[in-house]
Amino acid sequence: MSEARIPFSLKAGEKLYSSAVWPGLVLEWRREHLLLEFPAEAEGLSSAVYGGGMVRLKRAVNQFVSRDYECSNPVRDMEIKLREWGYPLEGCAGLMTAVPLEHAAVAEEDTGSAGIFCCVTAASGNAARAGVERSVLAAYRPGTINIMLGIDGRLTPSAMVNAVMTAAEAKAAALADLGVTDPENGLIATGTTTDAVLLAVSGSGRYGAEHVYAGTATDLGGAIGRLVYAAVTASLRSAKAAQPVKPSALASGQDPEPVAIAPEQPASMSAPAEAAASQRGKGSQ
Repeated sequence: MSEARIPFSLKAGEKLYSSAVWPGLVLEWRREHLLLEFPAEAEGLSSAVYGGGMVRLKRAVNQFVSRDYECSNPVRDMEIKLREWGYPLEGCAGLMTAVPLEHAAVAEEDTGSAGIFCCVTAASGNAARAGVERSVLAAYRPGTINIMLGIDGRLTPSAMVNAVMTAAEAKAAALADLGVTDPENGLIATGTTTDAVLLAVSGSGRYGAEHVYAGTATDLGGAIGRLVYAAVTASLRSAKAAQPVKPSALASGQDPEPVAIAPEQPASMSAPAEAAASQRGKGSQ
């Protein structure tokens, strides 16, 4: 069973998270962004708006922007911020999110053949379902579900692509189990319109194995799925718990929050079982 936690508490001054499975990997809450610093240059694969693709990575940032961010040139804007923060442009990937960064969730697991770190910032305001006709965006928008995966181990390039596929499947599963729907059609959402994913692989041989697959039938893929599922769930719950209740919702008697669970409660793979039990209970009433 994988559990996720919300590692940052600004009131308590908790702004630094050190990985328990990838020695030297550090995630830090800083002004306007999260900084994920790798202990050594890593192999990267991402859809990051800045520094995306297949690249060598030294660090990654997840920048917070307001919901009304004017995003005509996000690459330029990210480069300006990286210079302002004092980070070298080379070896850096940059993502953007409108989710307050204190709602970032972290989950980790050591499988015995790799150490896996996962950080997610998530909200579902622009939830969408893939595979149906819907409105499209004319320009870039900051990511709503951003997944940053770090794997201390060795993966082939095809296994890295497989790992990203598994992460996307787990994200969709979490949204389905939480009942998140596409507001345009009422169907279960598979993501949001602006999701992004980043994968960094150390290439370390300390586990003595090279992974050539990362699907759900493998130890590596199974762990990736569990961690992404748990972190997406935890971040969504944290963000939703912090949202103010609209007076109109109270007046109408509607439930304003589809997922009303306090952020300090751990998210785990028990969620589907709980959902199934709930449905069975409703059927017996």
